[in-house]
Amino acid sequence: MAEHVDRWPPGAPCWVDIMVSDLERSQDFYTYVLGWRFTPSDPDHGGYCNALVDGEPVAGMSPALAGMEDDPHAWAVYLESDDIEATGRAAVAAGARQLFDPVEVGTFGSMGVWIDPTGAAFGVWQPRDQTGFSIVGRHGTIAWCDLLTSDQKAAERFYATVFGYTYQDIGTRHEAYAVFTVPGMDRTAGGIGVPAEDVDHLQEVPPMWWVCFEVDDADTAAERVVAAGGTLVQEPEEFGYGELIFAAGPDGERFAMMGPSSEDWNDHSWSQDLD
Repeated sequence: MAEHVDRWPPGAPCWVDIMVSDLERSQDFYTYVLGWRFTPSDPDHGGYCNALVDGEPVAGMSPALAGMEDDPHAWAVYLESDDIEATGRAAVAAGARQLFDPVEVGTFGSMGVWIDPTGAAFGVWQPRDQTGFSIVGRHGTIAWCDLLTSDQKAAERFYATVFGYTYQDIGTRHEAYAVFTVPGMDRTAGGIGVPAEDVDHLQEVPPMWWVCFEVDDADTAAERVVAAGGTLVQEPEEFGYGELIFAAGPDGERFAMMGPSSEDWNDHSWSQDLD
């Protein structure tokens, strides 16, 4: 069931975006795979546009900066903040490195990017007119965001210090993973873990935040990825809460898809907090 979100609590993943080498190609890909529609590309903001589901923003996309078209491409995850300057100071004090100074993005809000102590980039978003993705629980919306890193404990300490995360360990002796909750939310907001050694396609990936999109049918979504020019990094597989797919888009950007969600997953999903 679709849920509308007015505002995310501080620390929660609230937005995702990506720079792409060919905007029209990437728009066509995600339209076919996830059913997105797009706002017009805004020349005042580097050609940035929003992806929409049911007319609500769910993600951002823009052309790569001049000279960076061939650089590695990746989805970026932004965490909510009420005071981006204070969050940035706390992040640096806790061991992060500032990558992009906080800047105002018109009347939409302010953003900045840091590298956490484990080497993963994360964005921070302080909203004004744009509060982040505003709909969840539908095909093409954000289902989950998590950090995969080589040092789970260091990551947990960092995000607990900066954003107040608390954790529930749900890993096994073969796989380290914990879900996190942010202040003001009763349910989980995301996860932090270490890729299992037997998952080959994750061993080559540096520490990074991952985006997982919700889809109505995992097998159909997997077929559409290939038909649209992407690649499957892993075939759909059951993981206890539904079917999970790891895929790559037109620029090789990694992302996951999950569907359909089971009742058990809905019991733990952060989206259920925000009716």
